[in-house]
Amino acid sequence: MSRPAFEGAAEAAVAALGLSRSKDLAGLLAQGRTRERILTELATPGVSVAVAALYDAMESESVPASEAAAYVRGYVAAWRQARDTVRVRTVWSGPSTPGVPVRATAQVLVEVINEAQHELLAMTYAARPYPALTKALTEAAGRGVQTHVVVETLAGAGGLLSGREPAEAFASVPGLRMWIWERGPAEKGRSRQHAKLAVADRRTLLLGSANLTESAARRNIEAGVLVTGGEAPRRTAEHIVELQRLGILKPFPHPYT
Repeated sequence: MSRPAFEGAAEAAVAALGLSRSKDLAGLLAQGRTRERILTELATPGVSVAVAALYDAMESESVPASEAAAYVRGYVAAWRQARDTVRVRTVWSGPSTPGVPVRATAQVLVEVINEAQHELLAMTYAARPYPALTKALTEAAGRGVQTHVVVETLAGAGGLLSGREPAEAFASVPGLRMWIWERGPAEKGRSRQHAKLAVADRRTLLLGSANLTESAARRNIEAGVLVTGGEAPRRTAEHIVELQRLGILKPFPHPYT
């Protein structure tokens, strides 16, 4: 029997907790621990809401704790198997060559965003308003995807970027959070936020030379790789989140000036 609320809540809880702590959740459910006890043991920012929603769904659809534990364990096993299946493909912008099939950066970037269901993390040096990108990000926001983008600033670029702040390229996307690298005295003037990547749900990673601009995605010669599954997408996302937690990456100060 399908129980969409419970199944969706279980998926969201596993995504929030990660594989290791999801196994802990399954164990606590199997032991019949109370909601309060589980929330205490798994207390982490962003996790409590997902676990509470799982309990709400269990109650509304009359799912016993033992059955919920078995479902979470099965979901973790399936996720691990899928994670361990790794596929790496090259991605290019610019001129194509006859007989050599390559994926176009513009197409792949939109596909990565469209695949995201829970979390999307991106980093770019430069950014300019780009309709296809803005549309994909806005649709992701409509799906409830938590989107974070790290950009360079005009000041941080030390005169190497001109025009409007890169962050302004995303001003129309609802709920999108902008981040910048808060440099220490030793790095100021001598370093740049030069990473260019997008990672969806800690499973799909686009990593390459292209900034989040139309010229980089369509006109320049740019190269990258698309990694699906394995450790690389997860570790990349974890590194970005840890940089945020440590205060190395800080929220961009609005308004865009």
